Amino acid sequence: MAGTIKLDRHEKGILAALQDNARLTMQELGEAVGLSASPCWRRVRSMEEIGVIRRYTVHLDPAKLGLAECVFAHVTLERHKENAVEQFETAIAAMPEVLECFAVTGEADYLLRIVVPTTGDYGRFLSERIFSIPAVAHVKSSVTLKEVKFETRLPLTHLD
Repeated sequence: MAGTIKLDRHEKGILAALQDNARLTMQELGEAVGLSASPCWRRVRSMEEIGVIRRYTVHLDPAKLGLAECVFAHVTLERHKENAVEQFETAIAAMPEVLECFAVTGEADYLLRIVVPTTGDYGRFLSERIFSIPAVAHVKSSVTLKEVKFETRLPLTHLD
C-alpha cells in the first residue's frame, strides 16, 4: 500500500495506547509498551513529525452540549460551474457544524456529517449556508435516529 509507514512493535503499542488515552505521561506510555520515557518520547515525536499522529483531541458528547441532531448530507455540485470544487471545499472548511466532509463516488459528490441543535436549525443551515454556495446543485439529507456505533480508534491489526 502506497504511503504506508513501517512500524515496529513498540510504535504499534504506542499508537494503541494513545488511542485509548492520549493523556498518558511518557512514563506511563513507556511502561505500557516496554520502553523508558526518553525512547518512548522520541518515537512519539517521530510519528508526530511524519504525520502518523496528526493531533490530540478530546471526545465531547454532542447531545449534552446542545447538538442533538446529526445529519448526513449527500451534496451534488453543478459540473459546469468554474472552480466549483475549490469553491465548495473552501466554504465547507469554514463551517464548524460540518464535522466531516468526504469526496465520494456514486450519485453525490460529497458526504458531510453535520451536527446542529434541532432539525429546524438544520433547515436554516441548509438554506443560509449550504445553498448559498453557488456550486451546490442538490442535497439529499439523512437525519440520524440513533447512534449505534461511534469509534475514532483505528484498527491496527493489519500492521502485524
